Amino acid sequence: MPFNITSVKTSSNGVWQGDNPLNFAFPLLIVQTALIIAVSRSLAVLFKPLRQPKVIAEIVGGILLGPSALGRNTAYMDRIFPKWSMPILESVASIGLLFFLFLVGLELDLSSIRRSGKRAFGIAVAGITLPFIAGVGVAFVIRNTLYTAADRPGYAEFLVFMGVALSITAFPVLARILAELKLLTTQIGETAMAAAAFNDVAAWILLALAVALAGDGGEGGGEKKSPLVSLWVLLSGAGFVVFMLVVIRPGMKWVAKRGSPENDVVRESYVCLTLAGVMVSGFATDLIGIHSIFGAFVFGLTIPKDGEFGQRLIERIEDFVSGLLLPLYFATSGLKTDVAKIRGAESWGMLGLVVVTACAGKIVGTFVVAVMVKVPAREALTLGFLMNTKGLVELIVLNIGKEKKVLNDETFAILVLMALFTTFITTPTVMAIYKPARGTHRKLKDLSASDGSTKEELRILACLHGPANVSSLISLVESIRTTKILQLKLFVMHLMELTERSSSIIMVQRARKNGLPFVHRYRHGERHSSVIGGFEAYRQLGRVAVRPITAVSPLPTMHEDICHMAETKRVTMIILPFHKRWNVDHGHGHHHHQDGGDGNLPENVGHGWRLVNQRVLKNAPCSVAVLVDRGLGSIEAQTSSLDGSNVVERVCVIFFGGPDDREALELGGRMAEHPAVKVTVIRFLVRETLRSNAVTLRPATSKGKEKNYAFLTTNVDPEKEKELDEGALEDFKSKWKEMVEYKEKESNNIIEEILSIGQSKDFDLIVVGRGRLPSAEVAALAERQAEHPELGPIGDVLASSINHVIPSILVVQQHNKAHVEDITVSKIISESSLSINGDTNV
Repeated sequence: MPFNITSVKTSSNGVWQGDNPLNFAFPLLIVQTALIIAVSRSLAVLFKPLRQPKVIAEIVGGILLGPSALGRNTAYMDRIFPKWSMPILESVASIGLLFFLFLVGLELDLSSIRRSGKRAFGIAVAGITLPFIAGVGVAFVIRNTLYTAADRPGYAEFLVFMGVALSITAFPVLARILAELKLLTTQIGETAMAAAAFNDVAAWILLALAVALAGDGGEGGGEKKSPLVSLWVLLSGAGFVVFMLVVIRPGMKWVAKRGSPENDVVRESYVCLTLAGVMVSGFATDLIGIHSIFGAFVFGLTIPKDGEFGQRLIERIEDFVSGLLLPLYFATSGLKTDVAKIRGAESWGMLGLVVVTACAGKIVGTFVVAVMVKVPAREALTLGFLMNTKGLVELIVLNIGKEKKVLNDETFAILVLMALFTTFITTPTVMAIYKPARGTHRKLKDLSASDGSTKEELRILACLHGPANVSSLISLVESIRTTKILQLKLFVMHLMELTERSSSIIMVQRARKNGLPFVHRYRHGERHSSVIGGFEAYRQLGRVAVRPITAVSPLPTMHEDICHMAETKRVTMIILPFHKRWNVDHGHGHHHHQDGGDGNLPENVGHGWRLVNQRVLKNAPCSVAVLVDRGLGSIEAQTSSLDGSNVVERVCVIFFGGPDDREALELGGRMAEHPAVKVTVIRFLVRETLRSNAVTLRPATSKGKEKNYAFLTTNVDPEKEKELDEGALEDFKSKWKEMVEYKEKESNNIIEEILSIGQSKDFDLIVVGRGRLPSAEVAALAERQAEHPELGPIGDVLASSINHVIPSILVVQQHNKAHVEDITVSKIISESSLSINGDTNV
């Protein structure tokens, strides 16, 4: 039914008074928003396996809701998306767009662009000029075929619009894709991001030019404006940018300084000031005659990138903008796209032509220049495809073109489909072309192999989730650090989960910029400095080279990052934090044991991290140690141990036999060399009864896998193992006799014995092997229900939260050369006598 736009009221009187809420602006807006978000979210879930960015789902959602699919039903269109409601929906969406571009400006770090320098610049220039020229060529063809003589737009603006539409690269979308593909921190990722940033800035400038040229699109083809107008627009636009960078930027520096004081309160007023600034700058550019988003973008550039302030701003507005308002914008683009308008062979031919020229121009241009600046061919091709990402900014350009009547419905539909297609192919093709070198599993010298003979430094990769892991890691590394100068190179890897939120992009950039594991997410000033400060102080005190690295990736693939890093840095051992942490009152006296251990409940960082640990243990190219932290190096202990003399860290190594235990013993030996560490080795002897009988282990049913331990499936010659164990012990004793207390025990109940060691307050750290080639006694434990099977039988007993164990535990797994599969086993008890041939053939 025809509506008089002036009579549209904001809210209805409700159903009982006979009002249909859908005839009123606000209820209708709510319905539209809910519908759009529901559709785009569910599509995002469907596209997840294809690894497509969210933008794709949102545009496709819009197209489905719009005239191309559901909108064929006119009743639905008039009810849900009537003509009169579109300006309202678009206004709301534009607010989202304004703030989104402000965020993009915030994330674009001009200094990092300057830094990645000439290479990226060359690539970006080629990536813009070639497609731009191609776009101009295509524009001639399109202008003559798809437009009637009457409604042809002026040459200049149409050519510029087409050129821009084909030559743009979407910076935010590209960042997401790179992060998903784990390429963000690689060389190729850096180049792509910098080139995309150049590209973005250039595209905005061109767009401002195009808009200035278009004006109203010369309504009715009547009076043409004087060419001076567009010149004025351009000049005042340039003036605006200069004003922002010269006047506003220092002002924002001051605001940011005032706005992020040490005591962790960002003044509300400063945040409001900034948000209002976004609106004002948007208005200013609109006033000049360039689209308002340009102002928001430039304003984003003026905000300093290094402090807390930018980060806080992002946290405040990010979810609301990108979760709620932005999808509306893309959906409105989809709603305007009527695929049915592309009729006849000619139009579809145009679509093909546009897609081909867009891809060819971008990919060829980038490829040629990249090869010229000595990028390997395969990487150059990957770069080409990456730069071919359209997505977001592309749509904005198209919408503006449609608003200014430069693009008609058909051209608009063609270009939207082109943007969709080019972005859609990015992820799959890049995955197909570019497989980053994941080297073979070199047999790294295990710790045991690196005797004093080779003076190669010991390289350790320590992973941490956050400030909580710092002190325990430092004290552990401190105890391994032999007193010989620079025998230790420590890589600290801060693991961060990549989530849907784009501010993770800023974090990645920041990680790159300062090379420190970035902790800007941890709010509290003192914790914030404790991660960086802790390792910095430690590096100056101990003779340890500390290299911080950051891994940002989704949890399911985090282990690839860790193993890959260990591989490239030729690391000997990876230290992982266990997924549970016990918060211990500092000082060793008061562990609340009387109250049934309630005060000692572990804090769990989540099952996802546990799976990361399990995958690393399975795939690691070197030895792995898992640290179960029960307040190791709690504050008092640590301050005094840094000078390495007064405090004694008491370490106990429990030895049964087998490769993992030998690795643990070797580690114990390293610790023994440290003057402030006192090592006790307790060896459990095999009881004669067990030696004569035998234990048979059988693979566990698949159902029981979670609950059972994994043992290696190699056939081991027990005699040879015994020889190796004895050899290792002899070696150990001869080297570290004076420094180490050595005990041997025979025991009838292993679990009791181990727990008595664990519950006594004699040690700060217990080192055990994971025991995947179990000695007979350990094998006999296989029937226990495992709580954390990844720690192996002994480690699990000690880590279990019900056993009130006091010291922290380090579970060591030796890198097995043959890389044999381990299988989960459970024990069979034969009726005749308990247990089993000593070689535990699995």
